[in-house]
Amino acid sequence: MSTPMRTRASRVVAVAAAVSLLLPAAAAVAAGPQHRPGPGSEHRGGSHVAATLAGRATLSADYLAEGPPSGAAASPGNGRQGPWAGQVIPGFSAMVDNHDGTFWAQPDNGFGAQGNSADFLLRNYLVRPQWDTGRKGSGEIEVLDFIEYNDRNGVLDFDIVNGDTDERLLTGADFDIESVVRAKDGTLWVGEEFGPFLLHFDADGTLLEAPYEFPDGRSPANPYLEQGETPNVAGSRGFEALADGGRYLYPVVEGALADDDEARCRWIYQFDTRRGEYTGKRWAYQTDREVNVIGDAFATGRDSMLLIERDDFEGDQSVTKRVYEIDLGRTDREGFVRKELVVDALRIDNPRGIDAGEGYGLGDTFRLPVQSFETVLFVDRDTLLIGNDNNYPGNDARVPGTPDDTEMALVDLRKQRVTDDGVAVVGHRGASGYRPEHTLAAYETAINQCVDYIEPDVVSTKDGVLVARHENEIGGTTDVAAHPEFADRRTTKTIDGSRITGWFTEDFTLAELRTLRAKERLPQVRPQNTPFDGLYQVPTLDEVLDLARNSRTCAGAPVGVYPETKHPSYFDSVGLSLEEPLVAELRRNGFDHPKAPVIVQSFEVGNLQDLDSMTDVRLGQLVSGSGAPYDLEAADDPRTYADLVTAEGLAEIATYADGIGAEKNVLIPRNADGTLAAPSSVIDDAHAVGLEVHAWTFRRENQFLAADFRSSNDPNGVGDMVGEVQAFLDAGLDGFFTDNPDLGAAAVS
Repeated sequence: MSTPMRTRASRVVAVAAAVSLLLPAAAAVAAGPQHRPGPGSEHRGGSHVAATLAGRATLSADYLAEGPPSGAAASPGNGRQGPWAGQVIPGFSAMVDNHDGTFWAQPDNGFGAQGNSADFLLRNYLVRPQWDTGRKGSGEIEVLDFIEYNDRNGVLDFDIVNGDTDERLLTGADFDIESVVRAKDGTLWVGEEFGPFLLHFDADGTLLEAPYEFPDGRSPANPYLEQGETPNVAGSRGFEALADGGRYLYPVVEGALADDDEARCRWIYQFDTRRGEYTGKRWAYQTDREVNVIGDAFATGRDSMLLIERDDFEGDQSVTKRVYEIDLGRTDREGFVRKELVVDALRIDNPRGIDAGEGYGLGDTFRLPVQSFETVLFVDRDTLLIGNDNNYPGNDARVPGTPDDTEMALVDLRKQRVTDDGVAVVGHRGASGYRPEHTLAAYETAINQCVDYIEPDVVSTKDGVLVARHENEIGGTTDVAAHPEFADRRTTKTIDGSRITGWFTEDFTLAELRTLRAKERLPQVRPQNTPFDGLYQVPTLDEVLDLARNSRTCAGAPVGVYPETKHPSYFDSVGLSLEEPLVAELRRNGFDHPKAPVIVQSFEVGNLQDLDSMTDVRLGQLVSGSGAPYDLEAADDPRTYADLVTAEGLAEIATYADGIGAEKNVLIPRNADGTLAAPSSVIDDAHAVGLEVHAWTFRRENQFLAADFRSSNDPNGVGDMVGEVQAFLDAGLDGFFTDNPDLGAAAVS
């Protein structure tokens, strides 16, 4: 169970893109991407791309541009009620760089729906950010000018709000514009969502030709939707993203199509601007979660582009606000384009303290926790620009009760050497001290708090899908008890010799399980986690593996996965063996080789011995401070966990596993007064036979700490977890599980 940091060769995608930004469009798309190892690959040493905040500028959420009143039908929020005496700028959904310090910045349709945006004029604003770099700059976004999109030539053959006027100015009730690129001839191509359509405007905003219809369906707001026709594109899930490939445009459908079998599939299409038609080519992209959407696209080469993938959460609820690079010429084992993480917008270093203290996500780490992260482009060879649509007046990601400003941020991308501290920090069920356990939010938080591994406990659904839950009984970790349709599923079972009453994953299909939401398991201990109850789904193992393989540790290495097979003998007894589907999932995700960042663990012995013959990944024997492995008990084998950690027992473990994961007290017992005693011989004995030693579980609350590291008599008070971890590291520990990864990382720094 070797634990050195693993890396893979990576490149700064900005290099090719930056050159392309300074060249004519035809030359720009000729710069192709360099090939890199695929997901699951790893290399020792090497470098990674680190993201640092270089500048930030904002436009007040309450800024009003000249024009008629807007927002008469807008939903009120955060103390704001329309109509407003001018044109609201509700953030920017797309931008074009003018390479002179200014940008064309395009809002969407206004107030989020066709029915409430008839008084919102569709515009593209010329803006100049005065970047706050932490050393200079006001941090303001100046609005210099705008163009208004219009149909003054009468191209459209359906009714529009201003159809009876000469200018025929377009509004948010006519189109929901979300993306824009500027062609070599200066005309603008705009992707929108009501059709979804591709719209072609001249440089002054006049529509040049009829909208180009999407070939694979219509949305509910499409003006050509026929009576009885079933929309194939969900509302507000059209062309949120559009990449400029020169002759070819690449519109990206924001959400899944209704006829997709895979709910995580998002389609990238190719449109020929010379012929004015779709080419028939399309590529499949897989989101990290079913609910994630595509926010923007930016071409980095002939066949490569950046994509924003985001969720709809904001503030500290956010899970996914990411920029990936994809290469249309490279697909994974399932046929999806491979994606490479460029920036996690929830983890950007802010060493200059730009705007620190002004709201959530503004501190030593900069986060863009807005709901609608919808702008990304390169501004030079090392710098990304990211920005937001603020959905005025409803979003308040930074300061609760205050509408979000429009933000533009510069992110510096630089190569750094990968470092290795030699200690494996494992996010126990994710960062379960800060988010409900076994949710993608908990795993993402753990990654952002610098773990090397995330740990999913693996159980099975009725239809054989592996999901992440601490136990197969889910009454304490989901809201299943609040679902009357599942009341009859409550039952009593014998699991590993114990009678347990509740609801069990093996009695639910995955589709049924998806209707539930996670909740905090220890609300009395961690009341700070309860505001997140009811937000997050139960993730599949596949989703956890995808999150890991598409993530990087703080040191730049691939994030590892440390799955535990829960109750394998029981699941065998009900015909839902865990081993075969686990091995299949690892293989499907590229985690099926000896150097893969994976360790499979179990409290039982037999299933690890079986796995040893089924997979080349590392294995870890879990050891409790009392009792015996259930499969040994069931077979009348007299060995206990205490027997497993004798010198002889450890030598036996070394024949099928690579390490042990031991309860803390097995490694360093406690004295009668609860303080730490001298270390046992287990660490040294394990090392003597080539086993690595990890310990579980380090938690910050006093009740979980040795007495010499408690801060008070309050069992839920925060003690000195860092000190306790360091005591175990001094005894030779190789790694550890923790509910509080930030403190764990601090202990090894």
